Amino acid sequence: MASMTGKVGLIVGVANKRSISWAIAQAAAAEGAQLVLTHQGERLEENVRELAATLPESANPLLMPCDVTSDAEIDAVYNAIETKYGGVDFLVHGAAFADREDLAKPFYETSREGFKKALDISAFSLVALTRRAVPMMEARGGGSILTLSYLGAERAFTNYNVMGVAKAALESSVRYLAADLGPKNIRVNAISAGPIKTLAASGISGFSSILQTYRDRAPLRRTVETSEVADAAIFLLGPAGRGVTAEVLMVDGGFHAVGV
Repeated sequence: MASMTGKVGLIVGVANKRSISWAIAQAAAAEGAQLVLTHQGERLEENVRELAATLPESANPLLMPCDVTSDAEIDAVYNAIETKYGGVDFLVHGAAFADREDLAKPFYETSREGFKKALDISAFSLVALTRRAVPMMEARGGGSILTLSYLGAERAFTNYNVMGVAKAALESSVRYLAADLGPKNIRVNAISAGPIKTLAASGISGFSSILQTYRDRAPLRRTVETSEVADAAIFLLGPAGRGVTAEVLMVDGGFHAVGV
């Protein structure tokens, strides 16, 4: 039996076939999970619908719109989950956004509104989605929550700016949520992946040079693929990771460990 047979997962952040969230969705479906995929508005709905159609029939996918800044839309997603599946076992949070102009200029010039938007979408949304998932997971004996981060949470990267601050808040949120929810047998972790050409990455100026730096300096002398991040995600979400919580797992070819 596959490791996630009988489990229901909510995956937030699928934009297109290059999304890390999509790679995780494919891996979870291959392990037998039933999936709920959300999309950000009508612009991305067609992409997500076409991708969902390629999942195995056992994934029984449900597609829902979800603006993560709207508690009403988050509630609607969980109400639909409860109606169709009776609850949820795992959550993958892949939502992140910052205004392009706030990424392009020096961090000290970040606008107040841009700062609030980046922190709301990229960090607080994990809290909002978790809050609604907790009673469902607790009723099913526990669960697992996973979010996606980057090394820019720990180090200053050129043109990452306010997103790095948001990711730092996200990683801190993982630790506090894990401390809160451990007694309920709900684990909370993050994966800090190496740079990958996703839709979000397209907003970072000079991204190609970042990729080349990883190829030159990471111990594996290459960047990572979405499928490698997805495999690590299945470990953290599934029974093999049952003793792991409050962790930020680096899946970056070892780049984080090297100096000059």
